[in-house]
Amino acid sequence: MNKLAKVSIAVLLLLLAFSCKEPKVEQLINPDEVSAWCIKGFDIMDRTPEQRIAMVKEMGIKRYGYNRGKGDISQMIDEFKLAKENGIEIPSVFMWLNPKRDSIGKLSDGNQELLAKLAKVDQKPSIWVSFSNSFFEDITDSESMNLAVDMIKYLKSETDKIGCSLALYNHTGWFGEPDNQIEILKQVDEEELSLVLNFHHAHDYVDRFCEVAKKVKPYLSYVNLNGMVQDSSKIFTLGKGESEFDMIKCLKAEGYDGPWGILGHIKTEDVQLVLQRNMDGLDELNARYRSEQTRDK
Repeated sequence: MNKLAKVSIAVLLLLLAFSCKEPKVEQLINPDEVSAWCIKGFDIMDRTPEQRIAMVKEMGIKRYGYNRGKGDISQMIDEFKLAKENGIEIPSVFMWLNPKRDSIGKLSDGNQELLAKLAKVDQKPSIWVSFSNSFFEDITDSESMNLAVDMIKYLKSETDKIGCSLALYNHTGWFGEPDNQIEILKQVDEEELSLVLNFHHAHDYVDRFCEVAKKVKPYLSYVNLNGMVQDSSKIFTLGKGESEFDMIKCLKAEGYDGPWGILGHIKTEDVQLVLQRNMDGLDELNARYRSEQTRDK
């Protein structure tokens, strides 16, 4: 066999090998990229900052959100510093507004302390803000919108001073309705403002979620996942629900591909076990998605 023939056969075999390879199947969500949310204060082990950071590192989680937990943020600056030293990102901090303590021009002592501490940290997280529904009791939709817009404008001016972005967090009630949040963003008209969509606060619009996903996609900066079962507990293990798989697919169909969060959010359990269940559930969703992709090819 001459040299040319040998080369031709080698090329043919190489092409045949490539053609026989399984096509690469995309994951629904990359588990290496998810963050943990609602783990401080939702942990029967009541971990210290050092223990919390050691836990997420052990689990291979590279980022987690900071919520007030039991209200004590005395170690917040140290926790941010320790997280940075360990290569852990804290991309978000939760802020809750209550009309008894927070008003336009004056935030509660706790929220003022939160901003003061954030001014001193190197990592500048996004502040996820939500309103108590008592802000909007006994007033019209129009009055509610004016109040929310003015409050967000004021809060945005305060967060700008410390270099943090601001995102509207869909809790329950009037402020949590996607249409209301989108209208707030339009009226405030600040490019840096965004939305955080939480599945565990989206039970009221599961049946029309694809429609909601289309509306909110241009404004989304984060999506926190949850198992979704109607008429059941609010917090449910990811991958064990009825609707979250299709909800995620709706978001991806609109072009949203992260960032994503998974929940702790159960005060009566070791949060590491809760997070692990959700990570396992994510693996199940990815396996289901790969099966669909392979079948459709």
